[in-house]
Amino acid sequence: MPIENIPRTIWWEDGKVMLIDQTRLPLVGDVLVCNTYEGVCLAIKSLAVRGAPALGVAAALGMALWVTEDSWDIYDHREFLRALDLAAHEITSTRPTATNLFWGAERIRRLAHDNKDLPLDELRELIVQEALAMQAEDEERNRAIGAHGAELLAEGSRVLTHCNAGSLATAYYGTALGVIFTAHEQGKIERVWMDETRPVLQGSRLTAWELRVAGVPSTLITDNMAASVMKAGEVDAVIVGADRIAANGDVANKIGTYGLAVLAKEHGIPFYVAAPTSTVDLTIETGDEIVIEERDPHEVAGFTVSGMMEPDSEVSTRAFDMLTEEGPYTLPLLRGHQMQIMRKGGAYQFDGWFRVAPPDVDIFNPAFDVSPAKYVTAIITECGIARPDYAESLSASCSGAGGLDELRPR
Repeated sequence: MPIENIPRTIWWEDGKVMLIDQTRLPLVGDVLVCNTYEGVCLAIKSLAVRGAPALGVAAALGMALWVTEDSWDIYDHREFLRALDLAAHEITSTRPTATNLFWGAERIRRLAHDNKDLPLDELRELIVQEALAMQAEDEERNRAIGAHGAELLAEGSRVLTHCNAGSLATAYYGTALGVIFTAHEQGKIERVWMDETRPVLQGSRLTAWELRVAGVPSTLITDNMAASVMKAGEVDAVIVGADRIAANGDVANKIGTYGLAVLAKEHGIPFYVAAPTSTVDLTIETGDEIVIEERDPHEVAGFTVSGMMEPDSEVSTRAFDMLTEEGPYTLPLLRGHQMQIMRKGGAYQFDGWFRVAPPDVDIFNPAFDVSPAKYVTAIITECGIARPDYAESLSASCSGAGGLDELRPR
């Protein structure tokens, strides 16, 4: 299956956290190397790594990176655990909505406190091994989600998805796209409709790229085309991921998901949510308690593009060399546009931001919305298919599965 051609999203290598910089995909494929946990925090804030399951793994690996720093040898056990708690707080403060971020950090924090009597060297190694185990477990969970979810789809299914809940949103394989990948392997997928997902365009940049690499027939549409495609009878199911699921089945996911849930209900189309049990937060009763992140207005006021330039003459090469000889060069453009140029091997990478909205316009930019449980046909987890009443089915699914309810801070 061509899915194996998609690179892993985040991994541990030689004591460093490596991750694909998703802000530059699909035209530029950079690997970020994080030597400190602060670097992981920055990668999370900037969306270089995103997607709820991937954030859980990033939190765990960031904590593992913290405990491998030699400077912590000066601490006694009490100081070590207190500093570890502060590092966990800093990591979880990067983004407020995705449950898995808190789950990943809390699992590592609890492991440390439960084994506080171990020698510090052994405790640090235990934490690293736990983080690596969490990375491996994530892929196992996603493949199980794919297997369970594929059973819901008939041959010739036409599926609509929103944002990116693929391999890039996890350590590997994906949740909503994991279902699609598995169903495609079984010959069930006729076509996938992909919302572009404004304002950061995860659908057009990431999902479109993943499905093409995996060889899945797919078509990109703008967000406001989904209703027309449904009305035309071209959609048999909607499958999305989730960033947090309340005990009653309310689902927080990328902004625009709520609208799709309402549209699916109106058109009699099943609306499925695919997520690991680590995304289920049994500590909150409804979606009203979910904190919704608001992001930089620049994401709505304009758009960012990344690419590579290859000079076609010696004169052009000398000009670019002069601009970048001391590092990245920021080129101010008219009307607030900006471009940054940096040397990249024998070529030059550029990142540009271009304004489309009037200057000083008031902008509201929530990153997520909440779809009430009444619109959700079923929630697909690694434990199986949860259906209404979600207060019962999700609790049963998460029992012993490592959901957030089992990881409440002590």
